[in-house]
Amino acid sequence: MDTTVRTDAIVIRNLSVKRGKNPVLRDVSLTVPRGSITGLLGPSGCGKTTLMRSIVGTQIVESGELTVLGAPAGSKSLRSQVGYVTQSPSIYPDLTIRRNVAYFGALFGKSSAGVQEAIDAVGLTAYADQRGDELSGGQKTRVSLACALVAEPELLILDEPTVGLDPVLRVELWERFAAIVAKGSTLLVSSHVMDEAEHCDQLLLMREGRLLAELPPAELRERTGEESMENAFLALIRSGA
Repeated sequence: MDTTVRTDAIVIRNLSVKRGKNPVLRDVSLTVPRGSITGLLGPSGCGKTTLMRSIVGTQIVESGELTVLGAPAGSKSLRSQVGYVTQSPSIYPDLTIRRNVAYFGALFGKSSAGVQEAIDAVGLTAYADQRGDELSGGQKTRVSLACALVAEPELLILDEPTVGLDPVLRVELWERFAAIVAKGSTLLVSSHVMDEAEHCDQLLLMREGRLLAELPPAELRERTGEESMENAFLALIRSGA
């Protein structure tokens, strides 16, 4: 009996995507286990965002199968189950943090208590009544995350959420991610900063539209003999894996 639907949040088989005549994703197959942080890592332009858009259902694909939480990617039933935070913060600058989160919460019938919980989860309680145009870049990123969290999605997809943030804020954000997973969600987080692999349970390593490897951080070190994640990634490329 096939139990994949119950044990994996995402299952992708032979996914290919083209932009014009140029291939962006090349025959990608992978799984994302439930209740984990899976890191999607690779250099800028390797296809990470296209892969995430395919999972969410906003990308036209050439071929392949994508199953998300047991349903075809983009299914109407997934709208309240899948949260997606893009690279650019998506908030209303003329609204306070609280009103931004409340707006998205209202779409899913969430109470004011649920709105407050989402704000607390991203560490912005003290700033809840500040307007969007009064926030720093890092704070705007966290507001976008709160707007996704308020729906209490089973699967949360984050596209380069730590890009441009200082090291301290990056660490704080990864701690938030771990707390979210501890409550039962599944996270797929993309990054081009290889050191962030340390925070993940499972890694998906990409280059030039192809999946190079699907493995835990410890196995990547063991396979390459490298302690540094960046050196391990480079060693993987050189080995032709």
